[in-house]
Amino acid sequence: MTQHSRDMSRRRLLFGGAAVGAGVILAGCTSNDEQPTQAQTKAAETGGNAEPGKQVTIGFSAPAADHGWIAAITNNAKAQAAAYSDVEFKTVEAGADAAAQRAALSTLISQKPDVIVLLPHDGKELNSFGLEAMQAGIPVVNLDRAFPDAKAYRLQIKGDNYGMGVSAATYILEQLKAKGVSNPVIAEIAGMNELELTQERSKGFADTLAQSGLKVANRRAARFTVDSGQQEASQLLQALPKIDAIWNHDDDQGIGVLAAISQASRTEFFMVGGAGSKKAMEDIQADNTVLKATVTYSPSMASSAISLARLIGQGRGMSDLVELQVPKEIVLASETITKENASDYLKLGF
Repeated sequence: MTQHSRDMSRRRLLFGGAAVGAGVILAGCTSNDEQPTQAQTKAAETGGNAEPGKQVTIGFSAPAADHGWIAAITNNAKAQAAAYSDVEFKTVEAGADAAAQRAALSTLISQKPDVIVLLPHDGKELNSFGLEAMQAGIPVVNLDRAFPDAKAYRLQIKGDNYGMGVSAATYILEQLKAKGVSNPVIAEIAGMNELELTQERSKGFADTLAQSGLKVANRRAARFTVDSGQQEASQLLQALPKIDAIWNHDDDQGIGVLAAISQASRTEFFMVGGAGSKKAMEDIQADNTVLKATVTYSPSMASSAISLARLIGQGRGMSDLVELQVPKEIVLASETITKENASDYLKLGF
């Protein structure tokens, strides 16, 4: 996996056929599991839209990864496609960057699949591809990293990045109030600053804190990796001799953050993670680190994307909705996992 691919890795809604499924799938970058859990995908059921229909070819592209959230995206998509006898799944290599992915996707257009499901290296840079495919009559399902132009996609599925920040700040505010902390020192370890999703997460966090008259004392930006998390956390801890709470955007880089905290022997604060990896949930459940909660972000969007791409290709809508077509946009909710509910969510981790 290239450094760029590692850096770009990111991510309650499940769809079985056309029906809305139950559960939240959690994101992170900490598992090496090859296959998604049953909770991350949903097998095609009998009856209704799940009945075999017109054969549909779905092209798929996502940045390469050998573990973690991006790996879960690809594994979920493959598993969901395999659940349908009327779906042919074609994967196109994404390459090391947006330009390479763009070139590979152009080749895919010439093969004329019925639908293309795409998690781009960068939504803004791949927007032109979305426009090209849509103009060629191929519906595009845009995952996670949003295309800025609504004409570039038929369906856009993304996580509630702003909502992640809101959820993290809300939990922190509740805990600080319960502890009777006044004038708290709140820190933030973000993901990649150049990504819109990181900016949205930080805005949701800052806006929610501001409603209580608070702000972030120190913010560092990591790269969604263990090493960068450890490096940025070390600098953050040096900059702030006293901290009351930290929000770390991503549970993969959170492994490095926790390592830095352990090395510094700092325990005066609590931390909230982001994404909801299995490792993070286990740590929260064990309650033996400063990590006390994490807010979810869902790689199950890839499973949903395949099910909905199938329906789009077959000209069908969702059976649970009155409308005859699949919606234009879907935003996944972000929920808060704590020690009290971690056992319920653990099976949904990866």
